[in-house]
Amino acid sequence: MRIRTIAIATLFAVATPVIAQQAMQAPGTHDASRLTGGTYAADPNHTLIGWRVSHLGFNDYFGIFGGSTGTLTLDPKNPGAAKVDITIPVSKVTTANAGLTQHLLKPAETGKPADFFGANPADARFVSRQVTVTGEKARILGALTLNGQTRDVTLDAEFVGAGPAPRSNTETVGFHAHGTIKRSEFGLGFGVPMVSDEVALDISAAFEKQ
Repeated sequence: MRIRTIAIATLFAVATPVIAQQAMQAPGTHDASRLTGGTYAADPNHTLIGWRVSHLGFNDYFGIFGGSTGTLTLDPKNPGAAKVDITIPVSKVTTANAGLTQHLLKPAETGKPADFFGANPADARFVSRQVTVTGEKARILGALTLNGQTRDVTLDAEFVGAGPAPRSNTETVGFHAHGTIKRSEFGLGFGVPMVSDEVALDISAAFEKQ
């Protein structure tokens, strides 16, 4: 009888955290009705802008810009009126290779332009001009200013989830977006075509209501 009691107690101790974990749910869910609308600020700690280029035609190489800031304005009753204004700190670019990261930020040699961004690069900025919504997807046309050049860029965005942040209880909304740019159009054509001119953008963004 004592052995059976110990066995039951042991089983209960093991099963309890498993059951509790199964009962937990992520605070964000794929439910657009949870959005109340208004102005949302980009969460710089959880907003990532990934970029990908073809390297020598063998494989892709990619990096990330983090620490983005800015605002998103939403009206659930008029989603096409949404506006986004995001600032990307180019100086915070990172890759898996320390040497490449340093090269991206390498100062220009005397009398020559920098290979890529150069030392102390200015922040990039994307400002939307038109948002076309179809269901939970949106095509965002906006102006991207990068390396002192401004060009039109189109992003295809998709709603991911909304809900209260676990610690602050602040309404939070998340999106995925993707698009492409030609880096030569922004004065960043070093290495083309050995490294592709076309850059694929993969964006994961979170915004907190203000």
